[in-house]
Amino acid sequence: MVGARALDVLAALRTDSSELTAGHPDHTFRPAPDRLARWQASGFDTTPFHTGFHVAWNRYAELGLSQVLPLHRVLVGAESTRPGAFGGFHHPDQGYRHLQMFAVITMYGPMERDLPERPELALLDLLRAYAHDCLHYGSRRRYVDVGGELVRTQYGINFRRVSGRTYSAADPKGSSYTRNLGVVMEGACDREARRITREAAVRTGLREPEDPTGRLAFRDTTGTLMSEDVTPAPLREYADEAERYAEALRRYETGVNHRYASFLDEFAPGEEEELHTLLLRAVISGDTQPLSRWLDSRHGPGTLAGVFLTDGYFAPSAG
Repeated sequence: MVGARALDVLAALRTDSSELTAGHPDHTFRPAPDRLARWQASGFDTTPFHTGFHVAWNRYAELGLSQVLPLHRVLVGAESTRPGAFGGFHHPDQGYRHLQMFAVITMYGPMERDLPERPELALLDLLRAYAHDCLHYGSRRRYVDVGGELVRTQYGINFRRVSGRTYSAADPKGSSYTRNLGVVMEGACDREARRITREAAVRTGLREPEDPTGRLAFRDTTGTLMSEDVTPAPLREYADEAERYAEALRRYETGVNHRYASFLDEFAPGEEEELHTLLLRAVISGDTQPLSRWLDSRHGPGTLAGVFLTDGYFAPSAG
């Protein structure tokens, strides 16, 4: 489905990460193995990350993912020249980039340094981001060549017409539920990533910090946030990047993770984990039939399309 010209473009994108890191000119990016080696050489115990890496490897193999995201394709930013720079999972404009097959991540905490201020939290945050992006890396994708340009028409269980029409519509602003497949897949990836991070924390004996900032970060990476942690702050100007980061964390939790949890509660009461696992397997394989059969057996024929298919998706293209 992809022509030779488009394949050449894709190959070039996947050998050069400079376009991705150019969006963060203040930060220095190093491959994850190099970054971890520097931390370890400075005396930090990187066991929590490596423990979680093996947990993720085994879990994802069970779900049908035969290869995880290579660590050398994970770029971790730090050593920033921007005063007050603050990094982590919720740093703007980072994550997995499917065309380039690179993940761009930033070190949790103050970034004007090579080493993390709070190593244990930085390792858990890196693990959560990596485990999350592994699932994006492993999601089924389909591209077509349209006039020499690559157009992605499938991502996991989500689809898009060549015209740009998307299978499901965006959720209403402020909604507590979701009818958007992008939110469902993002929520499924993060639920699994945080489960893996939580297991790694338990296995390596990491405990929740007592201070508010550390507690918020720990609960975020391990999926143990409470309602009071994500109560919206009063509208105001944020004093620094750390405050903006905390607000981005709250928005993500309510806009993605809460909506995904609501979806599981709505369509799989008492069977949330079974539906979650089916969703992840479908995202990896691209095959929606087992998921559709499961939903149909509980909610009637055509549930998946009935819940998510937006009006006009199959409308004829103009002209």
